[in-house]
Order: sequence, then C-alpha cells, then structure tokens
Amino acid sequence: MRISDYANPRQVVLITCRQGEKDNIITLAWHMPLSFEPMIYGIALGFTRYSYEMIKKSGVYVVNFMSLDYEREVLYIGKHSGSEYDKFKETSLESEEAAMIDCPVIKQASAFLECQVKEEIKTGDHALFAGEVMRAEKREDADRIFQISGSNFSTLK
Repeated sequence: MRISDYANPRQVVLITCRQGEKDNIITLAWHMPLSFEPMIYGIALGFTRYSYEMIKKSGVYVVNFMSLDYEREVLYIGKHSGSEYDKFKETSLESEEAAMIDCPVIKQASAFLECQVKEEIKTGDHALFAGEVMRAEKREDADRIFQISGSNFSTLK
C-alpha cells in the first residue's frame, strides 16, 4: 500500500517556479498550511523532480489553486517533466508575473499564494519546503480539483 491510498482524496494544486529564464509547473497533491502567523504554506516534492532543484535554487514558488475545468492540463503537467517540455506552451495555461516574488502565476488560477522558502526539511525521499506567504489572492469561487487516485479526479459539491 502507498500512503496516498489512505490520504486521498487530496486537493490538487499546480506549483509554478522559475530558475533564471526557465519557468515550470508541477502538479502536486502533497501541500498544506503550516502556520497562521506568519502565514506559512508547505509543499512536499520528491528529490528527483525537476522542480525540486528550481525551487531549492530560486527560493520561491507559487501555489496555484485550480478548478476542475483544468483537469486535462493538471494531468498533462503531472505526466511530463519540465526538463523536456515547456508546460505553458504545451497547455492552454497562461502565465503572469507574481507581484512580490520572481515567479510566474497561472492566470487561470482561482486563487494563489506567492511563497518565499523559509526552510527545507528533508523527509525520506521528499523535501518539505515551508514557504512564507508573501501575497495571497482569491480571484473566484470555483469547484476545486481533488485527486481520488492516479488519473482519477473529482470535486466536492
């Protein structure tokens, strides 16, 4: 059994990151609030993921909350590495500049958190990045996307 067999369903988000001129997006279900004051939001990434090195080096990331309308894009992004694909060009998603950090935000996100890494905690085969939320914005109420298992997604009504 995998831990996700017990922990799912979990809300899926898209994490955007940048290193130099290269932008990337990763699909992620392992994320959580860690503190109210200061506001800290955590994401867990495997050490072998392309985005892990980008976030480690840049020290920033954006948590993009997506609606179920973007299930196809979420699945594509989760199955393709940013080391080989430009996921903004390969999907219908558009980027815009974050206001407080050097990182892209997904224009279609219903809400987002701009985060600056405060701490990295090594946890077995993953790292937990604890990011202070520098800016948070909710653009609209939307049916959020949840991963049931594998490529099976749903929403809460």
